[in-house]
Amino acid sequence: MLNVPPQAFPAPGSQQRVAAGGRAKVPLKPGRSLMDWIRLTKSGKDLTGLKGRLIEVTEDELAKHNKKEDCWICIRGFVYNVTPYMEYHPGGEDELMKAAGTDGTDLFDQVHRWVNYESMLKECLVGRMAVKPIAAPKGMLTEKKVLGASVKDLTPSYDWFQTDSLITIVIYTKQKDMNAELVIVDCQDKRLRGEIIVSDHSYLVEVDLDHAVQEDMAVHIAEKVGKVEIILKKKDNVHWKMLGQPLEGHNTFIKCTERGLFYRKCKLVSKTEVTHDTKLLCLMLPKSTHLHVPTGQHVYLKQIIAGTEVVKPYTPVLPFLPLDFKEPFCHDGAHIYLMIKIYSCGLFTQALDHLQIGDYISVSNPEGTFKKSQVQTSEDLFLLAAGTGFTPMVKLLNFALTEVSCLRTVKLIFFNKTEDDILWRNQLEQLALKDERFDVQFILSQPTKDWVGKQGKISSSLLSEFVKRSRKDSKVLICICGPTPFTEQGVQYLKDLGYSQEEIHAFTA
Repeated sequence: MLNVPPQAFPAPGSQQRVAAGGRAKVPLKPGRSLMDWIRLTKSGKDLTGLKGRLIEVTEDELAKHNKKEDCWICIRGFVYNVTPYMEYHPGGEDELMKAAGTDGTDLFDQVHRWVNYESMLKECLVGRMAVKPIAAPKGMLTEKKVLGASVKDLTPSYDWFQTDSLITIVIYTKQKDMNAELVIVDCQDKRLRGEIIVSDHSYLVEVDLDHAVQEDMAVHIAEKVGKVEIILKKKDNVHWKMLGQPLEGHNTFIKCTERGLFYRKCKLVSKTEVTHDTKLLCLMLPKSTHLHVPTGQHVYLKQIIAGTEVVKPYTPVLPFLPLDFKEPFCHDGAHIYLMIKIYSCGLFTQALDHLQIGDYISVSNPEGTFKKSQVQTSEDLFLLAAGTGFTPMVKLLNFALTEVSCLRTVKLIFFNKTEDDILWRNQLEQLALKDERFDVQFILSQPTKDWVGKQGKISSSLLSEFVKRSRKDSKVLICICGPTPFTEQGVQYLKDLGYSQEEIHAFTA
């Protein structure tokens, strides 16, 4: 299949870049919202131009459909006529055109991997790509076999055993730095799914269990030897002849990006007001789920809106900012807290706001590129946040002040429109009083006349004033998150001020 150079999409200055709080959008014409698109797909109108027929598409045929008025795109072997979707695409028509007439799978995965395109574009399906068989030269191993040989020694493995009342699955990760954040386990309706994250790879144990088990589940991790035990309680004290039937991804070791997202349903147990338009949602994980979202990573929420699956990324926070840093803050691990701004015209956030206590919502496995090691080697940490771009900074602040002894300064520069928009202002001010390493600077773009603090928007002059090394040669890390223009401008200003790419981490999803 055809491939487009990855750097072509999204464009470097594109509005399609995603910040952790959600996806930035370009202005759409009236009547071109997500809800309008959903209505169009349900109208019965022929969106493919093929009158309901599905066809097999060759590369040559696909390449012909590369114009705005006639645009086909291939994703994972399926071809879609996205011409009618052009005006509804939040990232704009130009972004879709980057993959026009080609296999856009790699490009899609870079920006949209979390989007359920099968649901969004199901009425635009043209058909499947025609597969061209490729013969391997004689005497040469295929790429898959070569890869398999090279990673064989690193591939985790598993075993299992039983007692009268328990089933224990043991996964040998072959890693000496295994921890709870790298182990994700779900057991739903006899389906066991245990995933181990090893760097950028994922090992999966996934079976349809031989017999039913109780909801209670335990996960034990021997960090130094890299052994993970999943302990299940039998519902009936019967002897199991086998662990169960292997499912499609069972006993595979592949790149995380190839794994696909897994969701579990979480119950909304509380909803509290943070500001006039932002709420803190507390979601309870199922009893039979083991999941810890790492610092700096996000999850995806999935809702069915008017019969269509809609997905958005959010970064979990803590229930509050801990003020005592004598030991790491640790909540029970059974809940996920999300700070979400409710937009008056936002289809997704309005649906979230209308959830009642006790309702369920689907939450994915965590994703993200941030590594704690980036902080652990730093002496100065600067956090630049705009609005709900504050969310990834919450866990980062806690981790930095609790567990990174080499840090001399931690500074949050927090941009908002008005005083009423500042999230957790009192907690941040208390934290600054409590810990001499921490300082917070609030900057408002639309302050009242009574505001005595700094005002303005992100700029080179503002950053040069607040982002300074504590010593000439101190190691610095600058993290930035907010709406796409804020993040992109901020990164450019920092580079103009002499900071290197390695010293800057932009939170994107």
